[in-house]
Amino acid sequence: MLTHSFTHLPGIGTKTEERLWQAGIHQWSQWQDMPPVRLPNSSLPDLSNLLRLSSENLTKSPDFFSRRLPANEQWRLFSHFRDRVAYLDIETTGLGQDSEITTIALYDGKEVHCYVNGQNLEDFENDIWQYEILVTYNGKTFDVPFLERWFRTKLTHAHIDLRYILAKLGFKGGLKGCEKQMGINRGALDGVDGYFAVLLWQDYINNNNEKALETLLAYNIEDSVNLECLLVEAYNRNVLATPFGKELLLEAPKTPFIPYQPDLSTVERLKNRLHC
Repeated sequence: MLTHSFTHLPGIGTKTEERLWQAGIHQWSQWQDMPPVRLPNSSLPDLSNLLRLSSENLTKSPDFFSRRLPANEQWRLFSHFRDRVAYLDIETTGLGQDSEITTIALYDGKEVHCYVNGQNLEDFENDIWQYEILVTYNGKTFDVPFLERWFRTKLTHAHIDLRYILAKLGFKGGLKGCEKQMGINRGALDGVDGYFAVLLWQDYINNNNEKALETLLAYNIEDSVNLECLLVEAYNRNVLATPFGKELLLEAPKTPFIPYQPDLSTVERLKNRLHC
């Protein structure tokens, strides 16, 4: 989709892009120094030069495009740079400045990687630089700032935050709400949320309950793995609204091996405690 896109050019929004497509300018190679549609507030030589740079950067970093695309249009990066993506989700002890990261789940489309406070959390800081794009839900507001504060670093990756992309498609209500609207079923983890994740961590720390940690990791992993499903669905819905949608559709992703499973007795015990 990226080579069909013109919204990373200054002064060109989705409406102008649609007019370019309607005029037969479907991809960068068809660009004309005198385009058949009026381009408001744009310098034609600058646009032509930027398209030349765009072609050069297709084999380089996605950051060139990410810096120029609106938050709700970052999905356009996905198919071209899919092999450089990390689907990321963190769990914490709370939302305050003094809260701690408990676990991190990172999924690269092939394997799941887990990081646990007190075990291997520090490995994340090195591992994350193997990837060039972060995919999160609400990560621009929560996950990434929290990680940057915790590790005292700056994550300069390109960032596809599904919160903005799904909202433009009409899906709201948080990650779990969007999943349900798209037919994703969490099975035994249905009803488990961020607050419940705090209880699982406390049960692990206070009672040395390894099953609680395994359940927390299963939940954290589900959050990260489901990001790929949501992004593929969002990508397909967006490309179907273009003149060349059917040829760009992506297949639904396969479920990876999940190294942890929720412990039903632990989940039920904590749910009963919540309802007391």
